[in-house]
Amino acid sequence: MTVKFHRILRLGAWLAFVAGAPESPAALTPEALYQKVLPSVMTLEVENKNGEKFVGSAVLALADDTALTAWHVVADAHSVWAVFADGQRVKVTGCIDHDSVRDLVLLKLEKRLPHRQAAICRELQPVAARAYVIGAPKGYEFSISDGLISQVRSVNGLLQYQLSCPVSPGNSGSPVLNRRGEVIGLASWTKEDAQNVNFAIPALEFSHLNVSARPATWEQLAAIVRVEPPVPLETKRPVSTLASAAGVTNGSYAAFKQRLQAAAGKSITVVVQEAAQTNIFTFIVE
Repeated sequence: MTVKFHRILRLGAWLAFVAGAPESPAALTPEALYQKVLPSVMTLEVENKNGEKFVGSAVLALADDTALTAWHVVADAHSVWAVFADGQRVKVTGCIDHDSVRDLVLLKLEKRLPHRQAAICRELQPVAARAYVIGAPKGYEFSISDGLISQVRSVNGLLQYQLSCPVSPGNSGSPVLNRRGEVIGLASWTKEDAQNVNFAIPALEFSHLNVSARPATWEQLAAIVRVEPPVPLETKRPVSTLASAAGVTNGSYAAFKQRLQAAAGKSITVVVQEAAQTNIFTFIVE
């Protein structure tokens, strides 16, 4: 077995392997993309236990009655409603599963909404790929913005997309989309005192949520959250622990070669991060 690299780099914090897949659908125009995805996007009207009201964004995915959003949008929610672009309002009855570390949550809708689910692309996207965000910046519902994946980073031990797409409060939980209209992540946070330095949770992290879990009401969730140990922002976790379920591993060069041998004849993508530089290689293992 031989593997030819045009460039040899020291392996960094993580490696991502993506097996060859069928040919993807063609890229859409921004207008067609917006019309395709809009039925799955919702504005979340959230009221917390103190009676404070605010908005976030979410996307219908994984099931006809299941929404994906950022955990911090509903972490202290008492009541949540989902509002769609066609004017339909659906009550959000509770939480199916959540991950406070990754800032992810699955929400249960009161009723099923067939033919609205967004497609998800769990493949890690390359740096400089075009990206779109649809959400409610500053409460301006169903707004679309575009930009690039500026970088793929490990932030506090978590894999994140750095985006140049403009986002604002209200965009939390907004779907981040590729040129085919597939969800590649969720908008999560932005860097203060910086211009268009925004971050999203990659879709490959969605696998850490259990779509089959029994939903908890907001009252039940409040009791669960109260007993969860706090996780400091600066907490470091090894990438192998965080991403093992998503196919991202960390290990020795010998383990890397062994993984390549197992992938003989397949097309794989290797992501190499060295300091602030990320390089992505796609090749067929001989």
